Amino acid sequence: MNVEQANKLFLDGILALSRMEQQGLRIDLDYIRAKNSEINQQIQSLEREFTNSKFYKEWEKSRNNKTVNIYSPVQLGEFIYHVKKVKINKETITGQGSTDEETLKQLGIPELEILLQIKKLKKIRDTYLEGFETEQVDGYIHPVYNLHLVKTFRSSASNPNFQNIPKRDKEAMDICRKAIYPRPRHQLMEVDYKQLEVRISATYCNDKKLIEDILEGDMHRDMAEKIFMFKYNPNEPSHKVLRSATKNGFIFPQFYGDFYKNCAVNLTVNWGKLPRFGKWKKGMGIEFEKGNLADHLIKNGINSLDTFTEHIKEIEQEFWNIRYFRYAKWKEKWYAEYLQNGYFTSKTGFTYSGLMRKNDVMNYAIQGSAFHCLLWSVIEITKAQVKEHWDTRLIGQIHDAIVLDVNPEELDHVVDVVRCIMCNDIRQTWDWISVPLDVDIEICDVDHSWAEKHNL
Repeated sequence: MNVEQANKLFLDGILALSRMEQQGLRIDLDYIRAKNSEINQQIQSLEREFTNSKFYKEWEKSRNNKTVNIYSPVQLGEFIYHVKKVKINKETITGQGSTDEETLKQLGIPELEILLQIKKLKKIRDTYLEGFETEQVDGYIHPVYNLHLVKTFRSSASNPNFQNIPKRDKEAMDICRKAIYPRPRHQLMEVDYKQLEVRISATYCNDKKLIEDILEGDMHRDMAEKIFMFKYNPNEPSHKVLRSATKNGFIFPQFYGDFYKNCAVNLTVNWGKLPRFGKWKKGMGIEFEKGNLADHLIKNGINSLDTFTEHIKEIEQEFWNIRYFRYAKWKEKWYAEYLQNGYFTSKTGFTYSGLMRKNDVMNYAIQGSAFHCLLWSVIEITKAQVKEHWDTRLIGQIHDAIVLDVNPEELDHVVDVVRCIMCNDIRQTWDWISVPLDVDIEICDVDHSWAEKHNL
């Protein structure tokens, strides 16, 4: 694609996203108000529990009659690291001990779990539910989609930020999505490109092993077996957990430029629930087969984060030097060309220039191109909607996914059209997409909320 085609994609995209914005998403105001009241009570109860704890009383005493602000990161950091002398395992850019969510979880202090739950509930209430209520007009929210604010040439959303609704935290996701409904006697449908960024990266690097794994293999299973040293059994719940841990704690971070030390912490501390410091003992960590994860790792010669980190270092080297060596070579070549030219051009015709980190150079074109596949699909589906006079509407867009408000009588036809456009037509138009594309489709029952979706 050239720059003229890239410009046309964005101009057509603006029109399609404007129509999406105009159509809007229906929300349940009664649910939002009732849920906010319930969350207020939960927060008050948790605040009482926290301020009655030994941890808080020690904190209060250390302040020498000054008021304790439990929501102040500075005060919390001073108490944890300077008063209680907890070892700093992550620093801020100013050299202070970090108090971000991930770090506080790793400290293993029960009272901090209460504080994190309070903060999560406040964010759900203040950012999402109250944001929906503030922005609604006649029971509908109309998120604004922007194509000019993100360096990767992806979209962003505001008023409210529909793309930022929680997804990884199930409790937060359910609370927020229960506020969003279809029009009466309709149903919500979410269509999500499957492994889109991985597939687009394969079109850039043409790594045969990566393409083979996408189409026929299971890289998450294979790497989980190597990392945790077991033979995968799909009927064993703990094996599924470790596969997810590998997918989100190793493979995706590696593709985006993270390195083995961070991956080791993510896999064991965040996913495996093993302690960061000291030697592991039997009975520690998540359940694994007939025991615990620590039992299994100790049996295989790994008894601490340090020894596991060395193991992951070897895994990382094998991952890039053997398994996906063509991808690794492409990254080096792509970066070298950027250093020589000062810019690079994506397969969708967009030019990226200016000072960028090495990881940005690798990721921007892939992330941008992946979104452009979705944007092209939104444009073409909108054309079909208008031409065929659908009652079904496109109402939301989240990077790799589209949300539709579907008339049940049109469901089968809409699904056929959407699949054809997103998987087949796009590859006929953009022949640079050398890897087949696929979608996952989830549907909600008629008159049910977005939180109640299931596989179609």
